[in-house]
Amino acid sequence: MLINRRKFLRSSGQVGLGVAVSGPVHGLLSRATTAAQPGAAAGYGPLVDDPKGMLALPEGFSYRVVTQAGKTRLYSDHASPGIHDGAAAFPAPDGNVLVVLNHEVRGGPDDDGAVPHLRGYTWREDAGGGCTVVKTTPDGKLIWETVALAGTSTNCAGGVTPWGTWLTCEETDNDGHGYVFEVDPVDLQANRDPQPIKALGRFVHEACCVDPDTLTIYLTEDTSNPYGTVYRWTPPTGFRGRSGALKALDAGAGELAAMAAADRSGKVVADLDQADTVGTSYTVTWVPVTDRDAARGPVRSRDGITRAKKLEGAWWADHDGVPGAYLVSSFSDSHRGQIWHYDPKASSLTLTTVFAVEADGETVEAPDNIVAAPFGGLIVSTDGDGDNHLAGATDDGTAYPIARSQMGSEFTGPTFSPDGTVLFAGIQQPGTLFAITGPWTGPSTSGGDRAPARSEGPERGAQPDADEDKAQTAEGAR
Repeated sequence: MLINRRKFLRSSGQVGLGVAVSGPVHGLLSRATTAAQPGAAAGYGPLVDDPKGMLALPEGFSYRVVTQAGKTRLYSDHASPGIHDGAAAFPAPDGNVLVVLNHEVRGGPDDDGAVPHLRGYTWREDAGGGCTVVKTTPDGKLIWETVALAGTSTNCAGGVTPWGTWLTCEETDNDGHGYVFEVDPVDLQANRDPQPIKALGRFVHEACCVDPDTLTIYLTEDTSNPYGTVYRWTPPTGFRGRSGALKALDAGAGELAAMAAADRSGKVVADLDQADTVGTSYTVTWVPVTDRDAARGPVRSRDGITRAKKLEGAWWADHDGVPGAYLVSSFSDSHRGQIWHYDPKASSLTLTTVFAVEADGETVEAPDNIVAAPFGGLIVSTDGDGDNHLAGATDDGTAYPIARSQMGSEFTGPTFSPDGTVLFAGIQQPGTLFAITGPWTGPSTSGGDRAPARSEGPERGAQPDADEDKAQTAEGAR
């Protein structure tokens, strides 16, 4: 995964773990190009059923179970939480990998799969969702898992930032929830005293992505009555992207606006579902949101905006050399689904992929979480009514299967290791994180333009700070 290394360096001066990283934030943002598609754009061949009943993969691919809800253990000795969803992989200063993992628990702290309420890392007492950080070896073997955020609700997807953190999204606006929170995978101390990023609004957040040049954030909303929309947050003048900067902003900082996409006649498109042809393009304007905290009702209820049923994943990447925001509309045409690409310079929204498709004996439909692949194109997790897959999608709209769930639950949170050799992905129920390896095709998987992250100070051991985590265990479990 490629990024301009001159521009986006992780901020120094971090604490917790005793680490300050100033290397390239590789593996987080990516260019989705057509230069190195797998095989002849036909995928990796038929999927082979797993005798263990977990993942069907192409010949030559294999998986490792990294975490399992209730079976593996947190560093605090609680059982690993479940209900896995969005995730992202980051480089650890010692050459290992840090995966931030959402837990989409809709109930309270006593619900199955809930994230333990640890002192200092819990926002509210009424909710069981949150995030953990999973540290693995470069090939995906578990080293430790620890709580980074608890007391939030329905943590669905999210997005990575150019400064090397994770934005986790609450997919609910019930009972005062509905915010975005920032999680730092390296500096665990930075996750203490969690606070919502109120400048990004309170609504049914699904996913987000960040323009690395302007630090503008694009956010999707997955809900109904009425359907959700796409939002754009423009940062205030002088905003600097670094860990903790977003939650320090005033609630009204920057501008939050909702998407209004218009067809060639200038008419606002009410529902993205009406498009069914790859290449369909709309002109986009942005309608300012004045009631960000939804004090007068749902933010999406205003007139003159474009909506869609089940807006899902978001990822910043190039499409045919044009940088922009990939956005998923999952329920188009009876859950067939679409992938769109927004070009901010042209203010245009273009349909790049239409599902469902038949490939290698599999029906791929209902795209959900997405990530740009290091060898080009996108990797998509699906959440449909039939079989659920990890699938690839090329820039020309071709989709191909990579894996099929045999566990009766959807795939979530696909994310590549920083060196592009391991695809981490989850199965939501009850919650399993996998590390998938195989003959990924393309020059980036052999190193490409990636450079190792540099540490300006030694890491204090190969696990979270022992005193800190023991304090969590002794004081925090409630």
